[in-house]
Amino acid sequence: MSLHAFVDESRRNNTYLLAVALVPPGRLHKFRKALRCLLMPGQRELHCKKETPSRRKAITSRLVDAQVSVRLYKRSCDQGDEQARQACLRQLVLDLLGAGAHRLVLDSRAQRDQHDLLTIRTSLGHAALSTNLVYEHCRSNSEELLWIADFVAWCYGSGGEWRERVMPVVESIVDLDCP
Repeated sequence: MSLHAFVDESRRNNTYLLAVALVPPGRLHKFRKALRCLLMPGQRELHCKKETPSRRKAITSRLVDAQVSVRLYKRSCDQGDEQARQACLRQLVLDLLGAGAHRLVLDSRAQRDQHDLLTIRTSLGHAALSTNLVYEHCRSNSEELLWIADFVAWCYGSGGEWRERVMPVVESIVDLDCP
């Protein structure tokens, strides 16, 4: 199956989380439309940190109802955020290759996007020629499906009730600190 993957991150205390929402091509339009319908008048994007608790609850409930699928990658930030991110991204790329993913979209971090591109190219190695994986960075206000990863990463990282709310959509958690 060809999948599209949409990635955003969250950092909580000493833990870096990379969330990837996996969307089959046939559900891209449906999910985008559903997410756009959640915007308030004048709002250009959904960002979990900026939403009120009641809006967070409503949006996470909609994600669960839509049966989105998200994988989480986590790593300690002992060696810094960027090293943790790149370790998560390396594993994520390898997993996407194994899953037959077609497209990888990451939330843009401006100049730091270059770190991601180098990690992706290195991870693909010789497989870059034989894989169909295309990758790019987008701003979250131009790709609604990045909002799924944002919400799940934020809620999972918050723990407690918020984590419980998103666990039904979490397909797997890859802890890169555990051997």
